[in-house]
Amino acid sequence: MSAALLYALTGALLFSTGLFGLLARRHLLRKIIAINVMASGAFLVLIAAPGPMPDGAADPVPQAMVLTGIVVAVSATALGLGLALRLREKTGRSTLPEDHPR
Repeated sequence: MSAALLYALTGALLFSTGLFGLLARRHLLRKIIAINVMASGAFLVLIAAPGPMPDGAADPVPQAMVLTGIVVAVSATALGLGLALRLREKTGRSTLPEDHPR
């Protein structure tokens, strides 16, 4: 098993675990953590996807995309935590309300 395949499979496993956590949990902090796990899985898949170039060097484009994605993920996490804190201050709850059919 090559390293790229191992990274891709681990990334897919992380992404699916994060997706399950996002859909199955109601607590906002757990949802934010699940989104971060999904992002980590996507980053692993992006790094593993291109493989080495013919001269043996790594492709810089996926590396730049992952670095940009990390910055975006940190910013989205900060925004999500701020919104969750604001919801907790306003309602006193850390969970999302149940959906009721109209």
